[in-house]
Amino acid sequence: MGSSFFFIIVTILLIVVLCVFKFKARNSQSSTTPWSEQEPQLDVTQQIVASSAQRLVEIINESLNIANDSKNADTKASRLDLAKEKLDELKALAKENSWIKIDRLSDVEESISVLERECEEVNYRVEANKNFDDDDDLATFNILYGYDDKEKSYNKAPGEWIKPGETITIKGQKFTGGNFYFGGKLSSFDGYGTEASLVDDSLTVENMPSSYEDESLGYWPKFISLTPKGRGAFLNWLSGNRSDPDTPLGYVFIYFYGLERRITVDSIKQAVDDTEFKSLFDEILRLKGIYGNSRSFSNYSTRLLEIMCLLRPHVVSHLELEKTPQRDSMLFRHRLATTVNEGKPVSAELALAWIRFYPDYNLKKPARRCGYEFSQMFIRLYSKKYGDGLIVKPNKTRLKVEYHPASSSLRGISFPQQDLPDPSKLKGPVNKLIVIADECITELDAYSRYLAKPNTSRTDIEAILLLPDDLSDAGTTLGLGEFKKWADDAISTKNGLVSVEEFWTYTKSPLPAKINKKEAELIQNLAQKAGYGIAPDTRYHHAKTSADGKLVLFPEGHGKYFEPSKAFSEMGMALRLGAMVATIDSHVDQAELHLLTQLIDHDTNLSPTEKRSLHAYLVWRLNTPSNVTGLKARVELLGKTEKAAISRILVGVAMADGKIDPDEIKQLEKLYTLLGLDKALVTGDIHGMSSSKAGVRPASTQSESITPASSSFQLDESILAIHESETKDVQSMLGAIFVEDEPFSDSDDSATDSTVVEEETGIDKPHYALYESLIRKDKWTREEVEALCCDSGLMVSGALETINDWSFDKVDAAVLEEDGDAIYVDQEIVEEIEG
Repeated sequence: MGSSFFFIIVTILLIVVLCVFKFKARNSQSSTTPWSEQEPQLDVTQQIVASSAQRLVEIINESLNIANDSKNADTKASRLDLAKEKLDELKALAKENSWIKIDRLSDVEESISVLERECEEVNYRVEANKNFDDDDDLATFNILYGYDDKEKSYNKAPGEWIKPGETITIKGQKFTGGNFYFGGKLSSFDGYGTEASLVDDSLTVENMPSSYEDESLGYWPKFISLTPKGRGAFLNWLSGNRSDPDTPLGYVFIYFYGLERRITVDSIKQAVDDTEFKSLFDEILRLKGIYGNSRSFSNYSTRLLEIMCLLRPHVVSHLELEKTPQRDSMLFRHRLATTVNEGKPVSAELALAWIRFYPDYNLKKPARRCGYEFSQMFIRLYSKKYGDGLIVKPNKTRLKVEYHPASSSLRGISFPQQDLPDPSKLKGPVNKLIVIADECITELDAYSRYLAKPNTSRTDIEAILLLPDDLSDAGTTLGLGEFKKWADDAISTKNGLVSVEEFWTYTKSPLPAKINKKEAELIQNLAQKAGYGIAPDTRYHHAKTSADGKLVLFPEGHGKYFEPSKAFSEMGMALRLGAMVATIDSHVDQAELHLLTQLIDHDTNLSPTEKRSLHAYLVWRLNTPSNVTGLKARVELLGKTEKAAISRILVGVAMADGKIDPDEIKQLEKLYTLLGLDKALVTGDIHGMSSSKAGVRPASTQSESITPASSSFQLDESILAIHESETKDVQSMLGAIFVEDEPFSDSDDSATDSTVVEEETGIDKPHYALYESLIRKDKWTREEVEALCCDSGLMVSGALETINDWSFDKVDAAVLEEDGDAIYVDQEIVEEIEG
């Protein structure tokens, strides 16, 4: 039995037994003298041998002492090797000299084995507070004469295996559960001592509850070594259902030792049929489920289960053991060796097990905290890169099937070997796996950090949005299923049109008063993670919604690497202008909608993704009030031909329903003014377009209501052709964006100083002046900003929000940040704005 970072190096007892005792006289007194007090006489040769034995033990003691205390991996390994070498010499010496007996040899070998395994498992990092500083706790050499004071058994009945269902009575107690050895004579596998699990009813027993324990329940407990009270406690546990999790673990191990022997010794001799073998497997799984919180018991029971899978794979198997192998997993090494030997590719699942097994690579925290997500992502990336898997060339190192038993009675046990390679520690293939594992860990880092916070869950929207794109379908399982169902229904029944309020319920957080950058990104990311696109998307549509506004969902979304083309930007501008005209009368006619839809569908420069996005954007524009404060200063650089072409789109949309209302004429006049055209040209353009396709603009006077000559309006080819215009100024203008700050004014006078500043900067004069004042330093107190706002007649909160909205429109980031009573200016954003 072992535990992490802990071992006991027991005392080696050399009992020198002389075959011939030399006494000065043979009389009755000598026969009554206790044997332990009789002093054997050693001849010269025997004294030399004894001295050699003593020196070997001293070397073993010293080597184990250094190996225990050293923090250097090479020192530990070399000293352990020396200890094993000298122990072999000591055993050989004892074998050659029958008068030397090594007592508790198996305990010493277990000490070495435990230390070796623990060093491997923790990469030689041993906790300082677990080491022994007192030399008295380490192995020392003793030559004793006689025997120890343990209770001796005089039971000559051979030990036999009691199967479940067999009834047996021990000290008046009935036992029906079986699965233990019973009798008086059953030696350890190596011939030294009695089988640790053997239940001997000739020994003294005192009835005690199974919770009792004393000093006899040592590190490697044996039934024969327990005190009478300890035996009583063990038998009480054995007679019950063997399921009390509070039972001292030593009693569980004594029971486990019997199961271990039955499997590793008796089943090899074909003394166990498949039915019993499967029953033993299930019993160990049951014990592991109850007592597996002990790392020691978990490790030993896992090793035994693995050996059982190797011994009779046609009878027992355990998928979990194959998927998550321990660092010393024999089952994994055999499975990998078989795969490589047969020339088969290493599957994704086996590759994942390999990266978990490999002793020189430790998975970082994201892989440990997010084990399921790491596994799924690793398998997908591995399969994407290597298809069916890597082909590994068999190496020369051969696989050795080894088993480190928990029981001290099973030292030296071995199994039949197969001629297989052992590729488990090859560096070449593993280095390729490490690249994939590290990529997974990097991608999962943000997700892992979120889950490390208190009161967080994998089903939180924030967590789902942090999942790597390769695990997007996992989001559906974790909490996006209902959202997807709702989104699909909206797309099929409402053309994707939904309210922001309804969408926001799926974020599981309160609806904010305003949709700022953070909120807009959450909307976009949630839609994208679920496999949808959203309009307006601030990254591509240069517009944003409001908390009481609308959104439009469309399938597939923009994709991770979407980059809008110039044609996309041009069409977005045309749709925006057209929507302004189409919604003047608060009603969008089907003809108007058809015309705007044609603009998208007939443009061969648009990709399918761009068309889906623009259709959604059009739906949003037609269902959202729009306003425009002005065009960029570059509009003034356009020539008459280009301005006339733009005006044709606006007039064409207005006439699409076969009539022109006074409100539409008024809106056209405003837009003409914004384009730098004479608003008096509106009526003439309407008459000209309705009467001829030649595009001749006759002189006309403004009319409050005009009915076109034809009730069926056909879109002029020149209107569609504008998108293919090679005129640089037209393309630049269409690529420009409107700035949505304040509602459009009804005033026809657009020549004020404020408007001039606004057209140049995109923000009104008072707010721009405040912005210029604030960027003089990095940090302001709220009182200081209030004073600046007071001078300009502005309210602090509204002013800061207006400046940030303007900054967001220009460079897609806020320039000001409020933190308590402090207001910070992001100078990097300032540089972007100024640049």
